[in-house]
Amino acid sequence: MRNHPDPAAVGTLLRHVLELLDADVAKVYQERGLFEYRPRFSPVVRALLAEGPLSVRDLAAAVGVTHSAASQTAAQMARAGLVTHASDPQDARRRLIELTPKAHALLPQIQAEWDATVAAMAELDAELSMPLANLLTEVAQAVRRRPFRERIAAVYQR
Repeated sequence: MRNHPDPAAVGTLLRHVLELLDADVAKVYQERGLFEYRPRFSPVVRALLAEGPLSVRDLAAAVGVTHSAASQTAAQMARAGLVTHASDPQDARRRLIELTPKAHALLPQIQAEWDATVAAMAELDAELSMPLANLLTEVAQAVRRRPFRERIAAVYQR
């Protein structure tokens, strides 16, 4: 019986690696008393700190995720009391996501965990043939150049 994903099932393998990394980061948050904080919140926190209040569309672009993913994360963060959704004073149809005082109070802990995660990732990268972020960036660029769907269709046409 196998205790690891089939290496040919790349999607499963990617999800497995992400689950391993995220689960351990989440455990660190729990150990540090950040019980409602999730690994997926950090890119949002960093974007809001850097750019101020953002619409979901702008947040998605800043973080590099879909509109749906940004909206879901913002909703989870709102339930945890970390962000608010307020009307944009420039356009009442838009809602802006902003960090709450609770989130600002947690920033020293969040930043310390972020720094530790970056250092741990550098250590992991040293064990790999190339940094994981570089490889994933390379994959994303290749798939943007020629979508995977086209690559699959080409196999059927052979």
